Amino acid sequence: MSIDSRLPDFRNLSPAKRLEHVQHLLGLSAEEVALLRDAGALPLEIADGMIENVIGKFELPYALASNFRINGREMLIPLVVEEPSVVAAASFMAKLTRPAGGFQTSSSAPLMRAQVQIIGVSDPYNARLSLLRNKDEIITLANSKDQLLNSLGGGCRDIEVHTFIDSPRGPMLVAHLIVDVRDAMGANTVNTMAEAVAPLMEQLTGGKVRLRILSNLADLRLARAQLRIAPEHLDTAEYKGTEVIEGVIDAYTFAAIDPYRAATHNKGIMNGIDPLVVATGNDWRAVEAGAHAYACRNGHYGSLTTWEKDREGHLVGTIEMPMPLGLVGGATKTHPLAQLSLRILGVKSAQELGEIAVAVGLAQNLGALRALATEGIQRGHMALHARNIALSAGARGDELDWLVKRMVETRDVRADRAEALLREKRGQ
Repeated sequence: MSIDSRLPDFRNLSPAKRLEHVQHLLGLSAEEVALLRDAGALPLEIADGMIENVIGKFELPYALASNFRINGREMLIPLVVEEPSVVAAASFMAKLTRPAGGFQTSSSAPLMRAQVQIIGVSDPYNARLSLLRNKDEIITLANSKDQLLNSLGGGCRDIEVHTFIDSPRGPMLVAHLIVDVRDAMGANTVNTMAEAVAPLMEQLTGGKVRLRILSNLADLRLARAQLRIAPEHLDTAEYKGTEVIEGVIDAYTFAAIDPYRAATHNKGIMNGIDPLVVATGNDWRAVEAGAHAYACRNGHYGSLTTWEKDREGHLVGTIEMPMPLGLVGGATKTHPLAQLSLRILGVKSAQELGEIAVAVGLAQNLGALRALATEGIQRGHMALHARNIALSAGARGDELDWLVKRMVETRDVRADRAEALLREKRGQ
């Protein structure tokens, strides 16, 4: 299906008109439209079966980021997020990438790690080689636990054995099962395999197995995205594009060398990634854990993105990071809106979903760096934040736009100020 992801004047429509437009654009059924239009898209009985002790449901705004062209394909990006400016910034940055073809992405195979901790080994170096010598037997045993995965082309592919001689608890081996999980996130699969091979590993090493659990540092399951923007497309009323590029690279360099800045820099990247992960019913906590651990892989917490100039003076941005997402299992298969999100995206594999996620993260990062390098983060962010303040003050209908405009014009966005202005208007 071919679509136009630009959504002209979308922000000026009412939510009902936006949904009507998207229904025609994507060919949504009446049932799919109802999921977005009506409160309670997740039935309480399904929610009760998903987690423990359910007493209700919690909802966040569900939006579409526009203008994304990824590997030549027009895409609308469903995002579930409460923070103002995220959707607007990602959409605008995606628009700036269009003249150069949008985002280019790639990814590695969907390989996850399961760790098996072995203690009480008197000869750890010898025990390590014993495990490696019997690798084929271990892999065969692991694969016997998931015939469906094998039939889909996945399965345990290899093992690694890490030796820790001087741990506070004595010598320790940690064996890693390297498993191709295909379109699953893979936690249940690799945990089951780790449980299955534990007795054999004890027999081969003479040690005692303790933990058998996946690692959320999915450093073999990487997704990558690239973008390129000419200077003239970064021109503003106050800044030349060449100045903006220098400012973006300076801001990136700050994050690359200083962990205090890098924490906020990477949080901005995750502002784009997490809402897509949530919208598709995936485990955003696993993605966050892997992202920040990966940012420390060189012994220093730094940026997950890079920003450079190419030989023609164009700004080029790249991102490469773990992206353990799935299309099958868990809430991705259970939650009706997660299924709708995948339908909107039109993805065919978990790898493709991961590539889209990092493209959104790269766009969001550019939006923050561009703002920081020019007018500062507050000018645009506070204009959007003013809507939340106005809503909290009780503004509704035409009052909302009026109140936001008044606060932004005076650069005074505060709850008490909003309440005072609203009382004044209603008094008139």
